[in-house]
Amino acid sequence: MANRTVKDAQSVRGTNPQYLIEKIIRSRIYDARYWKEECFALSAELLVDKAMELKYVGGVFGGNIKPTPFLCLVLKMLQIQPEKDIVIEFIRQEDFKYVRALGAFYMRLVGPSLDCYKYLEPLYNDYRKLRMQDRQGEFKIVHMDEFIDELLHEERLCDVILPRIQKRYILEMNSEIEPRISALEDDFDEPESEDEELKENITNIINEKSSHTKNSKEVPRKEHSSRRRRSPSPHRHRSSRHQERDSRRRRHRSRSREEHRHSRRNERSERKHRSRSPHRRRDRERKGHHSKR
Repeated sequence: MANRTVKDAQSVRGTNPQYLIEKIIRSRIYDARYWKEECFALSAELLVDKAMELKYVGGVFGGNIKPTPFLCLVLKMLQIQPEKDIVIEFIRQEDFKYVRALGAFYMRLVGPSLDCYKYLEPLYNDYRKLRMQDRQGEFKIVHMDEFIDELLHEERLCDVILPRIQKRYILEMNSEIEPRISALEDDFDEPESEDEELKENITNIINEKSSHTKNSKEVPRKEHSSRRRRSPSPHRHRSSRHQERDSRRRRHRSRSREEHRHSRRNERSERKHRSRSPHRRRDRERKGHHSKR
């Protein structure tokens, strides 16, 4: 009897609201100690006190698949089905962040697409930190806006399969909902104007520097060109004189080389003549001596 849904509860997605959580996890919640001790005979008014005592969010953890108090309270809300005004107050209050997370999770499971976008998207501006427990029992830090984004876009969160909702752009095309305006758009617009002014100032400074450098480069070029115009004739004369001197020296060297070669040839020819003449005389004398004999 304690695990049955309230008699006057309305069906959600065509089924019993408790069936939105899988049977295995639901049976684990029924066997959990927190469910038996803390969630027994809870009403909508007493549920608020239990939600204020939450210290983290999560699904199931450990090898025995133990449910977290957050998931137990979600199933209790599906069982007693509180009024919509109470759920909206859960979402809008700003003092207790885990109460807000509980109300947002229940609204995502039960509410239609328009209500999900209407009441959950303003929570994108909440950047408070939440403690989340994973399947291994370890804790990690997430932010409220991340938690809401996963609620609207993921298929599974806290080990619960989230019902499908209509895409936002389709609702916008059907003019059922207005386009979402981010709170950061005003902050983005102001820096753009400031950035444009800074860019204009920087470009003006760069243009002034470039023009100044061009002028400074043109002045020494003109001076250098004037110097070159004044001093071409002496350099040209010097170069021509040097060329004449080099040509004369080359001619003189060539002549001296030819004379040296010619003198060497004469010496060689004289040496040969001297060396050949005594041999010829000896040969003639020997031939004459043999003929007399």
